[in-house]
Amino acid sequence: MKKKIRTWVKNRTVALYRLMVKVFSVRKRVILFESNLGRNYTGNPRAIYEEMVRRGLDQKYQCVWFFENPSVKIPGDAKIVKRARFAYLYYMAIGQVWVFDCRQPEFLIKRKETHYIQTWHGTPLKRLALDMEQIDAVVSDSIEEYHEAFKKNTETWDYLISQNEFSTKIFRRCFAFGKKPILEIGYPRNDILFRRNKLEYIKKLKKKYGLPLDKKVILYAPTWRDDASNGQGVYKFVSPLDFDMAREELGEEYVILVKYHYLVADRIDWSKYKGFVYSFDEKADISRLYLIADMLITDYSSVMFDYSILKRPMLFFAYDLENYKNNLRGFYFDFLEEAPGPISKDTRHLLEDIKTYRSEEWHEKYEAFYKKYNHADDGNASGRVVDLMAEITEESYGEET
Repeated sequence: MKKKIRTWVKNRTVALYRLMVKVFSVRKRVILFESNLGRNYTGNPRAIYEEMVRRGLDQKYQCVWFFENPSVKIPGDAKIVKRARFAYLYYMAIGQVWVFDCRQPEFLIKRKETHYIQTWHGTPLKRLALDMEQIDAVVSDSIEEYHEAFKKNTETWDYLISQNEFSTKIFRRCFAFGKKPILEIGYPRNDILFRRNKLEYIKKLKKKYGLPLDKKVILYAPTWRDDASNGQGVYKFVSPLDFDMAREELGEEYVILVKYHYLVADRIDWSKYKGFVYSFDEKADISRLYLIADMLITDYSSVMFDYSILKRPMLFFAYDLENYKNNLRGFYFDFLEEAPGPISKDTRHLLEDIKTYRSEEWHEKYEAFYKKYNHADDGNASGRVVDLMAEITEESYGEET
């Protein structure tokens, strides 16, 4: 019965959207924003929008943000719309510019007068899209169907943002992006790492998050695991890191921030580690956590490419390296060779790496990593996208409605 209801709702939604596309014209200077399918206010779309606010352009353009929870508070004069409701369909039908960081539902027709800027959300270490050879059954019935659906989606993108030359080459192939413009300008979400990397602002952030000012901060941000699903598309937080051991050996000097990947929906009870572990879900903007963190621990997450801008210590807790590389995703480069920090496979070795880390030992590798993956990031990516949108919206498509 529930399946029939969902099908009925979907069919009505598709029919309504198609009707709106026929009835309403695209409106000039209507710009739509969404991050992580409406789950939060983060990432590249947030940075681009806030650059518009900084320039006062939220007064000139009609900016619309889509959220699952429309009670969220954001700066500027944007209109907030609940995702997947009537108003959402209306604005998707009339928007002149879409600024999104994830794929959108297939039924959303992208009109020829609409310009879609796909910001994406990371430099790829693990294989993506058409380069993937297997897929979770929850995502798609077969890898062939997944590839076809992904290709149809990327065909709607007009612009794609890339963090570096390495990503640009991969995106061309894995997204079948042809000759459309790839904006190799660095990521807008990283602008803050250049502009706000100041002790006063970092102290302000620590107070906001209730963190002690007299301890160093370790950010633990692992990626998700394709095989750690509840069978309904919800992924679990999986890590063998021994937090009891970590607290015993690091608690006097450090606190740990645990940042879930946006696909992870677990709500773990961290109360026994109060004062040592501080958890952040998908709603927290990780760029702020980068600024707070004196050190990053990750595994195969793209956070390594963003955090390296700060040139602070990075350590890699790769407890399942062989399985992840050989059975789950596969890598685009030699992780063992290029990782600009120590790699460990159990808590004991990880803690030893933390306590004995010497930046000079990793300087050469870190510099090579930085030059390869951060050459385009300079703190001005958001401005370049806003300039592009200004050019787009001044183009004429006939009479304005």
